[in-house]
Amino acid sequence: MMRATAVPIGRPRTRLSPARRLKNLLMGGVILLATLLVVMPLILIFVYLLREGMGALNLDFFTRTPAPEGEAGGGLLNAITGSLTMLAMASVIGVVIGVAGGVFLAEYPRHPLMPTIRMLSDVLAGIPAIVMGLVAYSLIVLRFGFSGLAGALALGLLMIPIVVRTTEEVLKLVPLSVREAGLSLGLPRWVVILRIVLPAAAGGIVTGVMLALARVAGEAAPLLFTAFGNNNVNLDPTKPMSALPLEIYRGATSAYDENQRLAKAGALLLITLIFLTSLLARWASRRR
Repeated sequence: MMRATAVPIGRPRTRLSPARRLKNLLMGGVILLATLLVVMPLILIFVYLLREGMGALNLDFFTRTPAPEGEAGGGLLNAITGSLTMLAMASVIGVVIGVAGGVFLAEYPRHPLMPTIRMLSDVLAGIPAIVMGLVAYSLIVLRFGFSGLAGALALGLLMIPIVVRTTEEVLKLVPLSVREAGLSLGLPRWVVILRIVLPAAAGGIVTGVMLALARVAGEAAPLLFTAFGNNNVNLDPTKPMSALPLEIYRGATSAYDENQRLAKAGALLLITLIFLTSLLARWASRRR
C-alpha cells in the first residue's frame, strides 16, 4: 500500500535572475527617490518654520492682538478668531451647496441639466482663488464695504467644487440595492436619499469637507479684496476681519524683524492646522 506524500500548499517560490533582481532594485530606488523629492519640500518648509517661528508661539501669541508696527510682543488673536469665524461661515455655504450639487450629479444622472451642472462644477474648480475674491468684491464689498461675510463668500465658493466632486464619488459607492430597498417600501426618492443614502455616505462626505477646509484655510488672495484685515478682535461678520493668511502676508512683507517673526509663527500654526485637518480626513475615510 503506497503512502501518500504531503505536498506543501503555498506560493511557489520563483528565483529572479540577476538582471531582473538588478532592475527591481533600480526601480525601487527610483520610486524611493521620487517619494523623497515630493516630501522633501514640505519637510524643509516645516523645519524652517520650526526654527524661525517656534520661539514666537507663546501665550501672548494666542491671547493678544498685534503690537504697533516694529514693536516687540503682541500676538495674532485677531487673526485666529477671524480665520475660525470665516471658515465656519464658508463651511455653511460650501457644504450646503456642494452636498446638494453632489447629490444631484450622483442621484439624477439622466436629468437634462446634469451635463450643464457638471460643466459648471468643473469650470468652478479651475477658477483661481483671486478671481473668487474679485467676485465677492463686486457682489458685496462695492455695496456694503469690506467684511468677514465677503471673505466667507469667497472661501465658500472655493469649497463648492471640492465638496461636489467628493460627495458625488462617495454616493456612487453606496450600493444600488440600498436605494432599491428604500424605494420598495414605498418611500419617496427624496426620503431615500435623505434618510438612507446620505447617512451611508456620511463618512466620505465629512472627509471631503475637511479636505475643502484645508484647501481654503491658507488662501490669502481672496481675503485681500474682501475681509481686508483688522488689528482688533472682531466677531461681527459685517465688519472688516483679520485672518491668518492676511497676517502672514503682511508680516512677511514688513521691514521689521518682529513682524516677520510673528508671520513665521502664524505660518507654522497654519500649516500645523492644515496637517491635522488632513490627518483627520484620512482617519475618517479609513474608519468608514
